[in-house]
Amino acid sequence: MTKGIGDVYGLHSFFLRSVRAYADRPALEVGARQLNYADLYAEASGIAAGLQGALAAQPAAVGVFAHRSVPVYIGILGTLMSGCALVPLNPGFPVQRTMQMVEQAGISAIVVDAASEPLLASLIAELSRKMVFVMPDREDISAFAAQWPQHVFLGRQQLVIPEGWKPVSVSPDSLACVFFTSGSTGIPKGVGVLHRNVIRFVEMSLERYREIGLGPEDRFSQFYDITFDSSMFDLYVSWAFGACLCCPTTIDWVNPNKYIVSKGLTVIDIVPSTGHNMDRGTGWRPGRFENLRLCRFGGEALSAGLAAKLAAAAPNAIVENVYGPTECTVDAAYYRWDSAKSAGECEHGIVPIGYAGNQVDLLVVHDDLTEVELGDAGELLIAGPQVTPGYWRNPERTEAAFIRLPKREGVFYRTGDLVRRPEAGKPIVYLGRMDQQIKISGVRIELGEIEQAMRDAANAELSVAVGWPITDSGAAGVVGFLVASADTDVAALREVLKQRLPGVMVPREIHCLEAFPINVNGKIDRKALLASLEDAGK
Repeated sequence: MTKGIGDVYGLHSFFLRSVRAYADRPALEVGARQLNYADLYAEASGIAAGLQGALAAQPAAVGVFAHRSVPVYIGILGTLMSGCALVPLNPGFPVQRTMQMVEQAGISAIVVDAASEPLLASLIAELSRKMVFVMPDREDISAFAAQWPQHVFLGRQQLVIPEGWKPVSVSPDSLACVFFTSGSTGIPKGVGVLHRNVIRFVEMSLERYREIGLGPEDRFSQFYDITFDSSMFDLYVSWAFGACLCCPTTIDWVNPNKYIVSKGLTVIDIVPSTGHNMDRGTGWRPGRFENLRLCRFGGEALSAGLAAKLAAAAPNAIVENVYGPTECTVDAAYYRWDSAKSAGECEHGIVPIGYAGNQVDLLVVHDDLTEVELGDAGELLIAGPQVTPGYWRNPERTEAAFIRLPKREGVFYRTGDLVRRPEAGKPIVYLGRMDQQIKISGVRIELGEIEQAMRDAANAELSVAVGWPITDSGAAGVVGFLVASADTDVAALREVLKQRLPGVMVPREIHCLEAFPINVNGKIDRKALLASLEDAGK
């Protein structure tokens, strides 16, 4: 079955090499179900062959509409092995938001797990074109086909691997996946990642972590949702090492500390906000995680105290802070925690983002894009083979954020992050965002999108959203302000927003004001609004 799969080019090539080398070793564990590399390959191959047979135009974009189930992983691998581009979708998002992603990405097929099937009716009601639905949990799809004859449904009986079938080899510039982040215009913003971008990311991870001995005996966590680009470390780096990817069920996720111990995990990757929740009580007591070998924090600013606690709880592990925006494919810089010296390298209690990864170029610049002096603060720019082509079908935004500089090679991405250019041999220190983006639980949020949604829902001209309460790594939530009458039905307004925005973006509170405070430049004074929240909390 696996003959000839080792010479395929594409993100899936790392997995295929492990199929050849470690066919009988565990590759995936979800709840009580475990699949070895050969079995996972066979399941994914059925989906790949099914997609190729059902899609008239190829390559196409394929959505994976599933959560914490085996179809997530066979859907992802099957999509890549078919030569199609992956678009992760979250069944927990409002249907309107999911449809915006479906339309923007031009999705032609969607892989659906059993838990997400009840959402199909509302999703299909919004479709204006033929769609292929792949349902690997279903033996019989006749009821679905009868209810929606305008669409194509593939169940397990249709996911048959033809004789001699092989995974597709793609070109380096083929689209591997599209990740959607919060957009300031009220519409999710897509980032197209090419195969060469994410292949270089996986190679960089292998280069970095081979030196600490990671290999097929390791067990990686899969705590991130697949719509978060950091999940690419969990999946593709795990499979590149021939390791086992361990995905907790919703019940397991209630106590992730227990899951880490009971499943014998050796590698975890989490956002600091998740770490703060896990550290409650005696969650991260010293010595608890003796089996852990590598602990990665990413997605938002990391406090020194949290890094030190995990280092004590996992005494045999390397603890790293990793930094990199979606636009630059997961990781661009690393900082390895050192209990002897790291506290002295932190600024305002925040762990540095560290040093550039292999083949990554980091530059700190003034507003005019000239490099700042050593020790000065400026915007961080990133160049290198992991920098993506830009924003999906948005050339204006791409042109503004992806730039070329005089006497410098390559395209630089403007991160919008304020950092301090270090002295020689010192790490880069993160100082905050330069714009109005915030992060909540590692998810990047553009406040402008929330403000647009509030204006639309309230039929108002002015609105402001702020992150509140403020935390070490961003904010715990969002509070909204509107210029509106005092008798505005705020509860009804929040219900409308729940239908448009993911839960993490819905304001916890909405305050109606007669007018916004104005600063000396004639702009809305956001600091004054934050101060009012601080005063109210005293």
